[in-house]
Amino acid sequence: MSWFADKVIIVTGASSGIGLASARLFGREGAKVVMAARSIDRLEALAPSVAPADRVLCVRCDVSSEQDCRSMVEAAVARFGRIDILVNNAGISMRAMFRDLDLKVIHSLMDVNFWGTVNCTKYALPWLLESRGSVVGVISIAGYSALPARTGYSASKYAVRGFLDTLRIEHLKDGLNVLVFAPGYTSSNVRNAALTADGSAQGETPLEEGKLMSAEAVAEKLAKALRRRRSEVILTALGKVTVLAHRLFPRLTDRLTYSYIAREAGSPFK
Repeated sequence: MSWFADKVIIVTGASSGIGLASARLFGREGAKVVMAARSIDRLEALAPSVAPADRVLCVRCDVSSEQDCRSMVEAAVARFGRIDILVNNAGISMRAMFRDLDLKVIHSLMDVNFWGTVNCTKYALPWLLESRGSVVGVISIAGYSALPARTGYSASKYAVRGFLDTLRIEHLKDGLNVLVFAPGYTSSNVRNAALTADGSAQGETPLEEGKLMSAEAVAEKLAKALRRRRSEVILTALGKVTVLAHRLFPRLTDRLTYSYIAREAGSPFK
């Protein structure tokens, strides 16, 4: 029997990318899946690909809204009676130099990426403590080593890491597993939807998406980390090297990161 069988798992940002791939994997493994995202129509269209109707729940949830997060948790418990895993995956990105940026962009990034994680975790926590379950924050290598032209993105991911690392220590003896999960570049819609300096969507990606790790491969890594109750996972060889280099040679890493980002299509540095 699968380790995930009959576990109740909430996945935010479940309508695409890593969130959708993870929801489908958990569903295949026999979990009861709560899919949360802003578009209820899209969730309901995707739900049959995740699990049978009696094992999946779709909830409209804007994670930047504390009340939406509270209602989402209440709906999950009302339907399934417990919560075993919370995957805080919902997130947005950006690309613009800070000097050109409307500050509403950073507010948006923090509201979704950081406060979304805090909001969902706050209301799921009592149930996770009862089940001795797991809370996950899907961050990024940018939460360890900053990416230029992504000030709001990096700041929000650093903040999530600090929040979850602290939560882990607070509940060190309560049986709660807290996982900081950092994928590298992953093929998804996140770069197309990334915000520009004025808050509008970028509408295109500067990367060759086909050469990036697939969302399905990332979901497999996440599932493996949950089974092992890991506290931290950093994906891809480039990601691991970047994090280590940032710790050991921060000034050199700054220069190498600048050069790497400057080569992107449409780089703000040019």
